Amino acid sequence: MHAFMRLVSACAAFGAVVATSAAFAQTPSTLETVKKRGQIICGVNVGLGGFSLPNSQGKWSGLDIDMCNAVAAAVLGDATKAKYVPLSAQQRFLALQSGEIDMLVRNSTITLERDAGLGLQYAGVNFYDGQGFMVPKKLNVKSLAELAGATVCVAQGTTHEFNMASWFRGRNLSVKSVVYESQDVMYEAFFGGRCDAITQDSSALASALATRGRQGEYMVLPELISKEPLGPFVRRGDDVWLAVVRWSLFAMIEGEERGITRANVDEQLKSTDALVQRFLGVKPGNGKALQLDEGWAYNIIKQVGNYGESYERNVGMESPLKLVRGLNGLWTKGGLMYAIPLR
Repeated sequence: MHAFMRLVSACAAFGAVVATSAAFAQTPSTLETVKKRGQIICGVNVGLGGFSLPNSQGKWSGLDIDMCNAVAAAVLGDATKAKYVPLSAQQRFLALQSGEIDMLVRNSTITLERDAGLGLQYAGVNFYDGQGFMVPKKLNVKSLAELAGATVCVAQGTTHEFNMASWFRGRNLSVKSVVYESQDVMYEAFFGGRCDAITQDSSALASALATRGRQGEYMVLPELISKEPLGPFVRRGDDVWLAVVRWSLFAMIEGEERGITRANVDEQLKSTDALVQRFLGVKPGNGKALQLDEGWAYNIIKQVGNYGESYERNVGMESPLKLVRGLNGLWTKGGLMYAIPLR
């Protein structure tokens, strides 16, 4: 009798697994949805110069915007087929979980909890950052430890408050957090003198100074207190879509490594290098593997550019931020940007 009941239970459990698998199989992948819609919907920052910021005509630009455009170029053959949904730090992950957006590219730090605990998955790192602090120059603060006892503006829904508390507590120091729901209100408060310092990703602090023209009055302290790898997120379980987003990022990095740019990509179509032929779709294979047109990577480079081109015009020396490549340089030049082989 006991053996029979165990058999019945096992059969029931197997039936539940089959039913669940069938339900997942019937759910269209995000790739299918995007192709049918003819547009990709990306969650982005409400306004962060260098990463995602609309101009006076409503045209968006930035490193994260380029990432979204690259996926549009890969999937739809047209980088302009992208819609940007501005999201606050509190809204961003819920918007992805609920299906409001197809992917999140919002200078979001990749952490274990976010990758494994929210039903989401990161597709790669498009910017290596670290948490920094900015202070008025008139305070004459030269190091982070000198902020002991100070008030620090911080944005709600970020990793920054926890990182800050941990760093100071570990050195038997303390600071007072002043938490704001939006980054715009936070910066208004800081520049209005409500806090002694402000903390955010160092790139965001540089962006705030550049876009507001306040470099003469404020400075970013040299210390970074955390690792903040930023990158695109997708919903967990949608492996087909994850692969498309991940390899779109790798294609931009690979393009830079091979010296393939927007200006010379057409000429590169004539290359006799088998790997370049495979990369640009002259030799088929990569597109089929991703369920895309064979010219998907060519479209990315032609319409958006390689990673280095995107970096320089948005946050590098061609931009107001003037951020050196550092960790965001190619692995062949001492950085961490390394594309998995596209073959």
